Amino acid sequence: MQVILLERVENLGQMGDVVTVRPGYARNFLLPRQKALRATKDNISYFDGKKKELEAQNLKRREEAEKVSVKMEGLKVSLIRQASEAGQLYGSVTARDIADAVTDKGFKIDREQVTMDRAYKLLGLYPVKVFLHPEVMVEVTINIARSAEEAKIQEERGEALIVKDDRTLRAEERAAEAAAALEAQAAAEAAKAAEGEKTEEAAA
Repeated sequence: MQVILLERVENLGQMGDVVTVRPGYARNFLLPRQKALRATKDNISYFDGKKKELEAQNLKRREEAEKVSVKMEGLKVSLIRQASEAGQLYGSVTARDIADAVTDKGFKIDREQVTMDRAYKLLGLYPVKVFLHPEVMVEVTINIARSAEEAKIQEERGEALIVKDDRTLRAEERAAEAAAALEAQAAAEAAKAAEGEKTEEAAA
């Protein structure tokens, strides 16, 4: 589907660009959030006639976002979650969780404004990008801990209390699975051997 952008959209284009996107992306995100219009002849003419007005509105929103970004600079948000002794969360922290936590701090945002490279599944400190406007981004530090006390210690140290990355945890999980498989195999072989002994005794 072709749409005309009403504002800058990350990895897509600038205001006024006509771009091709997936129909679902247009219907579920761009169109209902008034970030774009279907690129029909009438809509393109409408945009051309409203371009200066739209640019002025965009400039005003950007200036407002820049003021908010100054207030948000250096913002740190703690999220208290249950986790194992290895630091693995029972669940994960998502963009919605972060948006809710930032909103609780007095800065209303929604999950679409939060950019994450993945869902966080470990305790620790994570820098997260929040887009207050398509052209205004502020970095927020997310402090995921098991308690307020641990969150305070992590903030003071500048790192997780339990320093284990995903690769280490996956290696530990694989090792545990391999050990369990070996135990199961040994048990099966022992049971088979015992059954063989019973058969021999019965034959004798």
